[in-house]
Amino acid sequence: MTATLVTGIGELTTFDPAHPGPLGLVRDAAVLAVDGRIAWTGASSAAPRSDADAVVDVAGAAVIPGFVDAHTHLVFAGDRAHEFEARMAGRPYTAGGIRSTVAATREATEDALRTRLAWLVAELHAQGTTTFEVKSGYGLTVADEERLLRLAREVTDETTFLGAHVVPAEYADDADAYVDLVTGPMLDACAPHARWIDVFCETGAFSVEQSERILRAGAECGLGVRVHAAQLGPGGGVALAVELDAASVDHCTYLTDEDVERLAASRTVATLLPGVEFSTRHAYPSGRRLLDAGATVALASDCNPGSSFTSSMPFCIALAVRELGLTPAEALRAATLGGAAALRRDDVGHLRPGARADLAVLRAPSHIHLAYRPGVPLIERTLRL
Repeated sequence: MTATLVTGIGELTTFDPAHPGPLGLVRDAAVLAVDGRIAWTGASSAAPRSDADAVVDVAGAAVIPGFVDAHTHLVFAGDRAHEFEARMAGRPYTAGGIRSTVAATREATEDALRTRLAWLVAELHAQGTTTFEVKSGYGLTVADEERLLRLAREVTDETTFLGAHVVPAEYADDADAYVDLVTGPMLDACAPHARWIDVFCETGAFSVEQSERILRAGAECGLGVRVHAAQLGPGGGVALAVELDAASVDHCTYLTDEDVERLAASRTVATLLPGVEFSTRHAYPSGRRLLDAGATVALASDCNPGSSFTSSMPFCIALAVRELGLTPAEALRAATLGGAAALRRDDVGHLRPGARADLAVLRAPSHIHLAYRPGVPLIERTLRL
């Protein structure tokens, strides 16, 4: 048994109802972790120092739970900087650009993909993210999707089969034949490496009917359901996600009143990806509307080379406060507890006893600085005790 005491915490966010307020804040705090789990949180003056094998003093810094990024696409080759430049000059975003990343990824060696993946994971950790999901979706053949998920599984247990990202060029004239491939040989090869199945239910990608077929096939193989929907316009993706009890429906940029009501009445999390709107110049979704209706909201980076090439959850928090209508406290909750709910995890995203001892130490006295000082590297260090 190994016990570590983190002390000298100026402001500790726990999300523990045992401490006051919606954030479970403790001032002048300490945390005791035993064998990688939270054993105790409270005032430094009451810390069980005799139980600790090691002591870490953070010298007055604020400490929060590690971020939970429940939507990333980290396994790919190449980039699409030219596409971003064109959008900034006025060209609209469409789903079709995904195919250029597919072409580059298919040509890349496994070692090259693994090296890029390690680089991006290091970025996540450096910016306070301790739990993250990774999707496939840039292979779109049986062999390529299988290798992307196998590589993703090397860095996280939260892996998602997204063979239904777009219809690849070779199936452009027969999308239903590609759906046959996704729900047949591709699913068989990928399911052993995946926890989840996802589909891009959107104009230019997959119809509601095709999406339902894909998601039901994945569920029959024991995979949990996730959905990309309402990114480019309103449609039936949110209703489908709620009907299938999806863990999350992601993007939610264009929601009808009925969509909001469905989400509020369900346990499906609305995962908002403001880095996408920043990078595509689309209108931002309304997080305020969702929260006021009683829906559960998560924030995620959607780190990918086309529509949101950021790995920074602090940046997403700043955008959520500035553009989505969330308070700093609500944005932090969405980036931690919200992300955990989107992964149907109760062991991360908070610092209650029994949770994983994943902490982000801020170079700041308060969590508010995550939105107050956008673009500043405020993560002093990330601790996984």
